[in-house]
Amino acid sequence: MDRTLTIAKREFRGYFNSPAAYIVVCLFLLLLGFFFWSPFFLANRASVRGMFDLMSVLLLPTAPAMTMGLLSEEKRTGTIEVLLTMPVRDSEVILGKFLGALSLLSVLLLLTVAYPLSVSTLGTIDWGPILTGYLALLLQGSAMLAIGVLASSWTDNQLIAFFVAGMMCFALWIVSRFLPFIPQQAAGIIEWISFDYHFRNLVRGVIDTRNVFYFLSVIGLALAMAFRSLESRRWS
Repeated sequence: MDRTLTIAKREFRGYFNSPAAYIVVCLFLLLLGFFFWSPFFLANRASVRGMFDLMSVLLLPTAPAMTMGLLSEEKRTGTIEVLLTMPVRDSEVILGKFLGALSLLSVLLLLTVAYPLSVSTLGTIDWGPILTGYLALLLQGSAMLAIGVLASSWTDNQLIAFFVAGMMCFALWIVSRFLPFIPQQAAGIIEWISFDYHFRNLVRGVIDTRNVFYFLSVIGLALAMAFRSLESRRWS
């Protein structure tokens, strides 16, 4: 576990040693602020429900941007070979890099707390759904990061890793929009694999273990596949 945390700390510090983290965080906050506050005063009520919907959408490009270089850049520069020859297991490498990206995501979500705090000065808001909303964002964001780690393990090109992860996340997010066009027999399955379906259930303020289990399953499956991808590099 110590080696996993060491890798996670290295990745987290690495984000802030380049402009990447600052650009991603600033763009996220600026876009969120613009699209949230622009129609806010037209609603005539103090609510942050729209903020969570916006953040769910903004995570679609943000999460892949955070993870696109985690393994692909190491492959391109050849440092992955050095890392794999060190006394560290492949699973520790994957988990450490995932936790490093998750730390950056946590910082990003923490910075957005300023928005509901500002809204609370304009009227009474219910903090229960806000807390579950942040839990939903953390779970969905973590699942997207895990998919990003998986995509990054497949290639040595950051742009390819970004687009592959982005398309996978987008597909899992938008699939529920096609339910009216899907046969009823398959609708339940399609709905179950949708990010948006489980996200909206949590945002309503009720923590259902089935929704939590879904996101944890996606995280576990994606990281396990990334581990196998990295492990196959040893065999080759």
